[in-house]
Amino acid sequence: MPTIRVNGTSLYYQGQGAGPGVIFVHGSWIDHTTWAAVVGLLASQYRTVTYDRRGHSRSERSSEQGSAEQDAADLIALVERLDLAPVFVVGNSLGGLIALRAAATRPDLLRGMSIHEPPGLALLADQPQMRPMLEGVGERISAVRVVLEDGKDAEAAEQFAETVALGPGVWKQLPPDRQATWVENAPTYLDELRDPDGLNVDLDALSGYAQPVLLTQGDQSPPLFAPVLDRLQTVLPHAERHTYVGAGHIPHVTHASEFAAVVAERAAR
Repeated sequence: MPTIRVNGTSLYYQGQGAGPGVIFVHGSWIDHTTWAAVVGLLASQYRTVTYDRRGHSRSERSSEQGSAEQDAADLIALVERLDLAPVFVVGNSLGGLIALRAAATRPDLLRGMSIHEPPGLALLADQPQMRPMLEGVGERISAVRVVLEDGKDAEAAEQFAETVALGPGVWKQLPPDRQATWVENAPTYLDELRDPDGLNVDLDALSGYAQPVLLTQGDQSPPLFAPVLDRLQTVLPHAERHTYVGAGHIPHVTHASEFAAVVAERAAR
């Protein structure tokens, strides 16, 4: 089982293919397997790396409070230790925020990014018109937190999928093994909720990132993600937008061929 120790934590990773480096950063609740279909389509052109973020699935889980800052440091360390730089980074959901943090900290390592629907709710806190939406999302997330703190991981996973990230009815459409991964990694989401800076990124630092960034969304996604992308687009000098028609929060799973084609075209620049 390939593991690498970075920042005091053992991380599981997989590498496939040869060529320019592309590394994938998964979101909350899940692990590296979420990228399987996309990697299968890209490994003939690129050296692809997927990994389980700290605390998730086969990577080491600490008893101490984790942070998005640690996740970004892990990503940076992986890029350096695996000799991937300059690398193209693909991030989904919280993985997108982690990638953005890495770009703000070490822009020299990243030659571009594709970021899908990062939950950067803290970026909207200074916008009064966003307050009703933020309050509604906050209430739904708080309800999930209560269930997690009661130790009801399976119930919390379904509630989060249905009310926050994916939409009503989607949980039952997930394969049993994917549901099991969500439940297994439920404690990591509670850890993320306890990180006071977890849904933020330094926009001033990010404004200095001069490489191309593709900001993507699905037209079936919950409305909370588009305003975050709007805010990011105002500060990133070379940002583009793309919408996956008919897709939601996980187009790399539901629309893998299109997702891979979009990433391949951007990563080749």
